[in-house]
Parts: sequence; C-alpha cells; structure tokens
Amino acid sequence: MDLFSIVLLAIALAMDCFAVSIASGVVLKHFKLLPVLKMAFLFGFFQGVMPLIGFFVGVYFKNQIESYDHWIALIILCAIGLKMIIEDFEKKDDKSEKNLNPFAWKSLLLLSIATSVDALATGIIFITQPHLLLTSVLIIALVSFLLSFFGLFLGGYFGKKFTAKFGVLGGIILIVIGIKILLEHIYF
Repeated sequence: MDLFSIVLLAIALAMDCFAVSIASGVVLKHFKLLPVLKMAFLFGFFQGVMPLIGFFVGVYFKNQIESYDHWIALIILCAIGLKMIIEDFEKKDDKSEKNLNPFAWKSLLLLSIATSVDALATGIIFITQPHLLLTSVLIIALVSFLLSFFGLFLGGYFGKKFTAKFGVLGGIILIVIGIKILLEHIYF
C-alpha cells in the first residue's frame, strides 16, 4: 500500500465522521470552538486507535490468514464500503435526532465509537505491511480530525440545506482500495 492509498483510506474512513459532524454542526446555533474541538478530537482519536486494535488482533491470527489476507482485505473493505453506501441511503428518524445532544460526553463517546467501528476492521490490512501502521494511524486520525472540524463548520454554516451523500463516496473509495489490494497481490 502506498501513501496515496493510505490517504484515500483515511478519507473514506472519515466520511462517517464528516457526515455526523455536518449533522451535529446543524445543532450548533453559533460556531463554538470548544465543542467543535472536542468532537473533532474524539473522532480523530477513535479513528486512529481502532486500526491499532484491529492490527494487534490480526497479528495474533497472522499465521492462519497470511496466505489469503488479500481476500480478507477485499471482503472487509467491500463490506464496510457497501455498509456505508446502504446506510447513507437509509432515512434517519427525525425524532431521535431532535432529542440527541451530540456534544454531551456520553453522546460524543457513542458517536466516536460508532463512526470508528469501520476503522477497527481495516487494521487487519496492515498485517503484511506493519511498517506502514504508525504512519497510517496518524494519517487516519489527522484526516478524521480535519474532516470532522470542517464538517462541523459546514453544518453550522449551511444548516439543513447541505445534503450530500458522503457515505456513498467513502464506501466507493473503500471498495476501490480493496480491489486494488487484491490486484496488487495477484499481479505483483
């Protein structure tokens, strides 16, 4: 995996954070730096930690999966990508969103975990390239932080008029990366 693929992976993983940040930014009547930094930091932190956990769990099973790890990476990335695409098309329950304060600590932790579960599974793809793990984790965390911060700003600025399907974009990127990993293993 090259640096460009890692950045694309980070962007794809951060799409959930970005979408949630936009929705949360709508809740903010005025841009307030502390809640914005708190959410962006937690999203970035969890997005960075989850691949580490996935990697170490995967290392434990490395000998059992080494000969077909590229297929596992393809299946995981495609499954996550399809999940993101499907979830982005599902309608949200307006009542549950109105009752939720996304900036309360409990909500922030739950949202951070929920948006980073996909990153947990991606840690497995670094088993064959452990030298990329630290760089990848830092890039994933930084991209998630930046996109979350920007998403909160956009949500506050544009409000409910902004309805792009970022989960679809993230899902497509993950599927393409999975196919790329498979093709690299088969042909190179």
